Amino acid sequence: MADLTVSFVQASLQWHDPAANRAELQRHIGEISIATDLIVLPEMFTTGFSMDAAQLAETMAGPTVAWMQELAVARDAVITGSIIIRDEQENYFNRLLWVRPDGSISYYNKRHLFSIAGEQNVYTAGTERLIEEWRGWRICPLVCYDLRFPVWSRNPMHQPYDLLLYVANWPASRRTAWMTLLRARAIENLAYTMGVNCVGIDGNSLAYAGDSALLDMRGEYLVEVGNQETGITRSLRRADLEAFRERFPALQDADPFELTQSEEVAR
Repeated sequence: MADLTVSFVQASLQWHDPAANRAELQRHIGEISIATDLIVLPEMFTTGFSMDAAQLAETMAGPTVAWMQELAVARDAVITGSIIIRDEQENYFNRLLWVRPDGSISYYNKRHLFSIAGEQNVYTAGTERLIEEWRGWRICPLVCYDLRFPVWSRNPMHQPYDLLLYVANWPASRRTAWMTLLRARAIENLAYTMGVNCVGIDGNSLAYAGDSALLDMRGEYLVEVGNQETGITRSLRRADLEAFRERFPALQDADPFELTQSEEVAR
């Protein structure tokens, strides 16, 4: 199977200003000069990590979804990242959108809501993981705090994913955890792993150090960008992934388990 070219944008997000963020992210995406298969944006990329869902939420028919669809067509790539979504029942979600070049959309609602910030009091938790097949690769996209929960991130033994990715607003004060957990998730799941964060200071005076990264299945860094605003594109080699899994097939020895809709169960 073919290699996969992936891009991500690490940006400073304008607090509660979706139009400004879309414009700035489009500028960064426009600077991607080569063909890519996947473009990844941070968590809540139109607003910053906000609990003001009633003020900021969009619907699936809103301007950001339409913007992502237009970009996906223009770049012939999947565009993904999370925004605040309101459904017809007035529930709010921190929703990762997976937007394809044909205009079709899948989504993942963040499962682990950050209780320290009261996220669970505003948003409805997701119940199902999303594993997408795209151009011969299986990809599992998750959101920020999910990184701390290895069972939810676990690679299924029967049909493993190839790329695990996290979109995030991860504060600088916990950057050691961010970098350590990304490496751990890559190693334990024998998968390429990507973490896409933001930089700058948000409306709650929280600082973000970026540290967006791409790691291989050994936990070795392929890209580590520090705290600058940047867009990065790299190719993931299918042959390297398959060769490593053949030499070191640790997934076959993993404990069997299943995920239910309401809880994580190991058995």
